Amino acid sequence: MGLTNLTALQLAEKIKAGEVGVREATEACLDNIKKCEPEINAFVTVDEEGALKRADEVQKGIKDGTITGPLAGVPCGIKDNMCTEGLRTTCSSAILENFKPAYTATAVAALESAGAVILGKTNMDEFAMGSTTETSHYGVTKNPWNTERVPGGSSGGSCAAVAAGEAFYTLGSDTGGSIRQPAAFCGVTGIKPTYGTVSRYGLIAYGSSLDQIGPVGKNVADCVSILETISAYDPKDSTSVKRDNYDFKKAMTGDAKGLRVGIPKDYLTEGLDAEVKAEILRAADVLKAQGATVEEFDLSLVEYAIPAYYVIACAEASSNLARFDGVKYGYRTGEYTDLHNMYKKTRSEGFGAEVKRRIMLGSFVLSSGYYDAYYLKALRTKALIKKAFDAAFEKYDVILSPAAPTTAMKLGESLADPIKMYLGDIYTIAVNLCGLPGMTVPGSLDSQGLPIGVQFISDCFREENMIRAAFAFEGAGEFPACPMGKEAE
Repeated sequence: MGLTNLTALQLAEKIKAGEVGVREATEACLDNIKKCEPEINAFVTVDEEGALKRADEVQKGIKDGTITGPLAGVPCGIKDNMCTEGLRTTCSSAILENFKPAYTATAVAALESAGAVILGKTNMDEFAMGSTTETSHYGVTKNPWNTERVPGGSSGGSCAAVAAGEAFYTLGSDTGGSIRQPAAFCGVTGIKPTYGTVSRYGLIAYGSSLDQIGPVGKNVADCVSILETISAYDPKDSTSVKRDNYDFKKAMTGDAKGLRVGIPKDYLTEGLDAEVKAEILRAADVLKAQGATVEEFDLSLVEYAIPAYYVIACAEASSNLARFDGVKYGYRTGEYTDLHNMYKKTRSEGFGAEVKRRIMLGSFVLSSGYYDAYYLKALRTKALIKKAFDAAFEKYDVILSPAAPTTAMKLGESLADPIKMYLGDIYTIAVNLCGLPGMTVPGSLDSQGLPIGVQFISDCFREENMIRAAFAFEGAGEFPACPMGKEAE
């Protein structure tokens, strides 16, 4: 087995045992990046010099016992909307093209303390606004399983990098499914934890009440280990929650005995691809065979989740992105007549079409005369959706659902029809509206050889239920490695 085809935990064990050097592992990833990047474009910035220097530092720390984390020495990638001191952080936008933060995001700092080697920053939809990683200023990311297909988004670069063997794991951010949907498209595992579990300090905000950082890895065990590393209360983040327990590993029992699993009937109706539906029903049978009880139920208000989400997310985006004005940091237009002209030209030239669309929509729903009609109504709808999920979790430990209506679509299909792109988030956005944890694991391949992802959702602060179900499902079969990852062996 080639080095980059190991899981993150397998590599960590070999490093700990002295069988593999940290520099050797880092060089293997950098070699794969050089081979694969011309085709898939998963990275915006590759910090080869910094990664190799860091690899030597971590090797020394492992040897003298000062670095002992379970993922010590393992190379990773960071989504390009998380601040990294001195390392370019662009949000895949022209407006932050040369921005180098003066501090590091709390979640990234936690990885570094545990001995991570950061290879660089992964590509994404501009300011995380998109579902395909096609709105990036730095070019489209392509799916390693089929380069004519999208990798999903907005964390498409993070998921594509793991699938192609360019990084052993990555961090992504999830505002409406931006970890779980691309993980499904790229055949990897991704977790969106309960809102407040992972600090948002240093995450460049899109929708502050929805954004959450989470791990992307090759399997459940890798993601759980990363999640334990980055989860903690952070006084620098006003939305951070102090939890009693961050031990998620204990949930990986290997069986589903006694778990109560519900499948929303609303999620299996018109618009769902037949092969995706068949995979969800197969996952239900796998869990049943392991002792879980599975039944379908009515989850009301699903049809209102998308409009409520886009009103709230765009309203928050219009507020959060007001800071990018050419004055404090980032891009400033070259020629202007006065201050207001500088604002207008800077933002017109610096932001892409999708970002402008969402800022305009958000400004509209927050404007005088429309605030009550749209924004307040969306907040009330959000509360009703949360009530529906609360009622569901009184009966079920885990909700089983698709991560997306189809497998990865062809490049360019969604950009031609933004509404179609928004509707593609139907199975993921309610999780963010309600602050719930959710995760996607690969199930099987469809008739075109594209990965189908299976989503598990549990109640707030009950990650152990979805992890237990996902680990049991994962253990019942073997998902094939990505062809590009194998070629890069």
